[in-house]
Amino acid sequence: MEDSVFTKIIKGEIPSHKVYEDDHTFVFMDLHPVQPGHVLVVSKTQVPTFLDLSETDAAAFWQTIRKVGARLREVFPEKKRIGVMIEGLDVAHAHAKLFPIDSGEEYRKEPDMTTEPDHQALAAMAKRLAF
Repeated sequence: MEDSVFTKIIKGEIPSHKVYEDDHTFVFMDLHPVQPGHVLVVSKTQVPTFLDLSETDAAAFWQTIRKVGARLREVFPEKKRIGVMIEGLDVAHAHAKLFPIDSGEEYRKEPDMTTEPDHQALAAMAKRLAF
């Protein structure tokens, strides 16, 4: 199987703004955030969907989602909720999108893919969220 863009990020072949890493998961800033603090939680095991993860990898995946969600809530206490989205439509590699939200409108907001990523802002946010 050819490496996905996420596997290339995990291997360091593509740069990213890393927030967290453990033996099973890798967390980094989304280049086109729908809300400030938008991160991707990615399994280090490349499988098409979270349903394809082994029991061990799935447990680690959900543990990391909870850890990162708690960290987002800590950093963004003014937000009502932490949205979690698992859709896997753009990259066939098990991952979740997490971001602070106040409304369904914020949750469903589409990213603006036409803008260049603000790497300085993303790096600053990654540093703020890192643990």
